[in-house]
Amino acid sequence: MPETVPRPAVLVVDDIDMNVMILEEILTDDYQILTANNGKQALNVLRNSPALPKIILLDVMMPEMSGRQMFEFLKADSSFKRIPVIFITAENDSESELLAAGAVDFISKPFKPEIVRLRVRNQIALKNYSDSLEQMVAEKTAEATKTLDNALQGLANVIEHRDLESGEHVRRTQLFVRTLTDYLINSNSIYAEELQSLQPDIIMKSMALHDVGKIAIPDRILLKPGKLDPEEYAIMKTHTTRGKEIIGELGDVNSSLYLKHCEDICYGHHERWDGNGYPRRLKASEIPLPARLAALADVYDALVCARVYKAAMPYDEAVTIIMSGKGSQFDPIITDAVVHIQEQFKTISQRYQ
Repeated sequence: MPETVPRPAVLVVDDIDMNVMILEEILTDDYQILTANNGKQALNVLRNSPALPKIILLDVMMPEMSGRQMFEFLKADSSFKRIPVIFITAENDSESELLAAGAVDFISKPFKPEIVRLRVRNQIALKNYSDSLEQMVAEKTAEATKTLDNALQGLANVIEHRDLESGEHVRRTQLFVRTLTDYLINSNSIYAEELQSLQPDIIMKSMALHDVGKIAIPDRILLKPGKLDPEEYAIMKTHTTRGKEIIGELGDVNSSLYLKHCEDICYGHHERWDGNGYPRRLKASEIPLPARLAALADVYDALVCARVYKAAMPYDEAVTIIMSGKGSQFDPIITDAVVHIQEQFKTISQRYQ
């Protein structure tokens, strides 16, 4: 047997039982009818229903909580604000005022069955169309985000291999940053709320491009096995500004949190807490928080991993050096966090060689 498609739900809210019965009789053949006699009851129905109604028919004048009061509550609640509301109006109600407030339509008393059916049907059709469009946009957005993720990760891998990295530097620094953000949030640090708003998953993904500007650095400098001379070092430092330019070419950083974090990290991960970093000599909280996390993760990885020009440093020595930069090179709160999670850092380093 074919599956039965559930009928759309309609919530009827009116303090007069006869009005509720009339509307239920008019609509019951096509819809599942939910009822309430005032705004408070209606909110309880919404909270306890397994699925939200497609539309609400709402009387204006009711005891305990009027239709206007309930309508204001609905529009302020993210769970309910998208449910269309058709007001049930009497002669003295201002229909233009109700429409201006955000109601999608109104039904006047006494009820005319055909008008009720048409207005409910039309508004539900519009709601279904709107929902379909939103779903399509969400799917396209997810598809575009996945494509961008893959492209940026590929770009990060190119940078790593050109820089003679093992291929896991990006992964390690991403995990260091995520471990730091999790600790700072879970420990209720002063950064907890800000980090949650910045979305830790996106901060971690953005870390992949912290050295994207190295694309613009000549091989003779990027691959030099020994110490850079002052002129070469000045050129190497431009990878921060070139990185910012490259991120800007990928899209509008002001409309994408992902690209904004990428820009902040690649442009700011060589700034120092004391203001003696580069390229802008930002100080303390002037440095974007994602860049402060990236700075510490990048330095830790550089210390504990072998490079063509140096051996790997023992983990405890690396933490000691990190701590020596507390309040000068690094954010003090983030530095203290590393001490608490150093064993997790060590595990990440050993796992992704």
